[in-house]
Amino acid sequence: MKKLFTGLQPSGALHIGNYFGALKQTVELCQTHDGLVMVADYHALTSLRDPQELRSNIIDIVRSYVAVGLDPKKTTLFQQASVQEHTEIAWIFDCLVSVSFLELAHAYKDKVAKGLEANAGLFTYPMLMAADILLYDTDIVPVGADQRQHVEYAREAAAKFNTAFGTTFKEPKEMILEAVAVVPGTDGKKMSKSYGNTIPLFGTKDEITKAVMSIVTDSSGDKPENVYKIHRALKSESQLAPLYEVNRGKYKAIKEALVEDIEELVAPMRAIYDSITESDVRDILKEGGHRARAIASKKMHDVCQKIGVAI
Repeated sequence: MKKLFTGLQPSGALHIGNYFGALKQTVELCQTHDGLVMVADYHALTSLRDPQELRSNIIDIVRSYVAVGLDPKKTTLFQQASVQEHTEIAWIFDCLVSVSFLELAHAYKDKVAKGLEANAGLFTYPMLMAADILLYDTDIVPVGADQRQHVEYAREAAAKFNTAFGTTFKEPKEMILEAVAVVPGTDGKKMSKSYGNTIPLFGTKDEITKAVMSIVTDSSGDKPENVYKIHRALKSESQLAPLYEVNRGKYKAIKEALVEDIEELVAPMRAIYDSITESDVRDILKEGGHRARAIASKKMHDVCQKIGVAI
């Protein structure tokens, strides 16, 4: 099977945009690929400074992946910080790329434009992500449409290393499912924790209802577009057409229907999520870390031999 790698930052509570844009896709792909799924905790340090929150978010991500159907016995689910080779190889890549190359990163420019501190970690973020991907001879990286450049940067890092020291890293390809890549938030923008426009993935029905009822509606069209775009993540156009036709102009009724559809999807997963203990999470990460390190250490040994630091 082809090897698939993906990661998710533990930077806040997960929302339904994470489910449709990443989690659901990951679970499906891991059924037909040799999957490695990483909790990207070091990446979160570019913006998160609360250790208690970070620990809680790491646990939340593991519980979430298992709740939505990921089998940690078949897929390697691990914590980035437990595999030191990620940061080691990231430094080597930093030494191969130029400052001007990193300055072209869309994510860096966008975050700085939004007021996020321009720390060095944020600037070199693409090379740590390249290390994440390349360590495992990854074939495929499922990403959102706005993250395509990260995989391009990984290919560039691989090419630069291979040119300088001999063929070592496989150049991965991105896989983007355009239909579910971006889920709008309650304000119509991309659903994001940083925008405060999310619908919680494992929230109670009351919490989901509160979020859905806050969706900004546009009365100029024949249907509330922001509500409809979120609804389309759950159901097809043909399934939704009768509902929106019968309730034309009745935004409250349409939002209530969206709440019920979200609850129908989430309730079974929420029950599994609530049943997973912190002890379960530690066991999963311990086993996943062991498997990931076995692969990463072998690659690191090869790298050290080629760059000349192995005496």
